[in-house]
Amino acid sequence: MLGLIITGLVVIAILVIIGYIIAIYNRFKRLKNAAEATLGQIKVAMKKRLDMLSELVESVKSYAKFEKSTMEKVTKMRSEVMKADAKSINEMENVSRRILGDIRVAVENYPELKTSETVKKLMDATSNIEDEIARHRYTYNNIVQQYNTMIDVIPSSMIASIFSFSKMDYLEFADVEKRPSLGWNA
Repeated sequence: MLGLIITGLVVIAILVIIGYIIAIYNRFKRLKNAAEATLGQIKVAMKKRLDMLSELVESVKSYAKFEKSTMEKVTKMRSEVMKADAKSINEMENVSRRILGDIRVAVENYPELKTSETVKKLMDATSNIEDEIARHRYTYNNIVQQYNTMIDVIPSSMIASIFSFSKMDYLEFADVEKRPSLGWNA
């Protein structure tokens, strides 16, 4: 009888351990899927921003000298954004911010552009997309922090090791600075 009880306790202990491993594994998968879904939302928002940048470059280039390479960069990023990983998204973010900064300088230097209804609408829409990207980036980085923390702490780190879960990259965009004189983000 005692042997049966011990066997039953061992079986229960094994089932509890297996259940715990499954729960941690599923948590890793949920976090990774949530991060990937949020990164997908960032990609869509960045594609919108790049579409707006294309329109802005077209609107501004008659007033300011924009290099052909600027439009080529925007076009290339638009075609690559949907298949980019977090590291590539960081790089695209930096390039698109520089281009947007160049456009803002052009708008500041040409008063006719500031009053152009098309440019105003595009700049406002770009500002809204900047806010959307910032919200998604915040969500993504929070999810990645939870995921990476699970990889670092015991006992989930053991499960991560067994199933080869590796740390995910954070999105580290430059801080957004408000430009009150123009009414949009820098």
